[in-house]
Amino acid sequence: MGSLPLWLLVVIFVAGAAVIWVAGIQLSKSTDILDDRLHLGSALGGLIVLAVATNLPEIAITVSAAASGSIEVAAGNILGGIALQTVVIAILDVFGKRGKGVRPITYRAASLGLVLEAIVVVAVLAVVIAGSQLPPRLVVARLTPDVVLIAAIWVVGLFLVQRAGKRLPWHEDGVAPDTSTPRPSGHRTRGHDEHHRTSTGRAAVVFTASAVATLVAGVVLERAGDAASSQIGLSGVLFGATVLALATSLPEISTGLQAVRQGDDNLAISDIFGGNAFLPVLFLVATVISGRAVLPQANASDVYLTAIAALLTLVYAVGLVFRPQRRIAGMGIDSFVVVLLYLAGVGGLVAIAVL
Repeated sequence: MGSLPLWLLVVIFVAGAAVIWVAGIQLSKSTDILDDRLHLGSALGGLIVLAVATNLPEIAITVSAAASGSIEVAAGNILGGIALQTVVIAILDVFGKRGKGVRPITYRAASLGLVLEAIVVVAVLAVVIAGSQLPPRLVVARLTPDVVLIAAIWVVGLFLVQRAGKRLPWHEDGVAPDTSTPRPSGHRTRGHDEHHRTSTGRAAVVFTASAVATLVAGVVLERAGDAASSQIGLSGVLFGATVLALATSLPEISTGLQAVRQGDDNLAISDIFGGNAFLPVLFLVATVISGRAVLPQANASDVYLTAIAALLTLVYAVGLVFRPQRRIAGMGIDSFVVVLLYLAGVGGLVAIAVL
């Protein structure tokens, strides 16, 4: 695509983003129906399947970038995507439910289950930072110890979140009083009428078609975006952490807005944290495909983005505990702080890339 004019690359990029937006909504609906019909359980259906489904663009981009040797783009997209997807909670806070007397999303959805999910995200990101300091020669059977540990933490985190969803040794099982969504983390709101109207076979076909469309659109986004960024002189790290990360976060935005408007604020935040915990697992995929240790080759920008993502996650973890009621610029105090920290973080990323 490098030979195409810039305007055509922009059109292709926007078209790919539009496909991802529409397919993301269909993925969420079909995953919910399949989870209900096949009795997958909240952890498998709500956390694993949905996390993988809404992160199909990142999977496609990671596979494509690793196969072509563009590890810089893959790392920037994964780590920058985590930071930006955390900011998606602020977007849901502003646009999800509005009106006088509406409290911030972390007040409405506060639960210890969500705090546990945030801890899992921070734990995974800590291993990412540690793995970046390992020697690049620690490759055995196309694997490195850091990516294996990341995958193990993710699996253990799923088990703990599933257990927290069933019972916690706390009053009200860790759910704060007067929340709008008292269901345990990871449980989805069932649209029974829509479920009865849609057959299992049709839901499977819709899921498969949406998954294929998302995968193809993800590859198109990576190729068109990489070519466009080269023409305008934007570095791969900065592009992957901002424009590309925003485009691949569209499924989380669309499904999150739908969940909030249906009154399931808990699910909206859980999907974000679940996806963020899953994204670093893609480093294992990139390592297997490329046969190279990915994290030890991480540059200063990658480590910087990882720290920013962990910081933003911790802000929301604190917000879920203290449940702020005050709103600033249409969002909770924690969301406002997250937006300011992210903008400052992007400024620092520009300084790293340029200076």
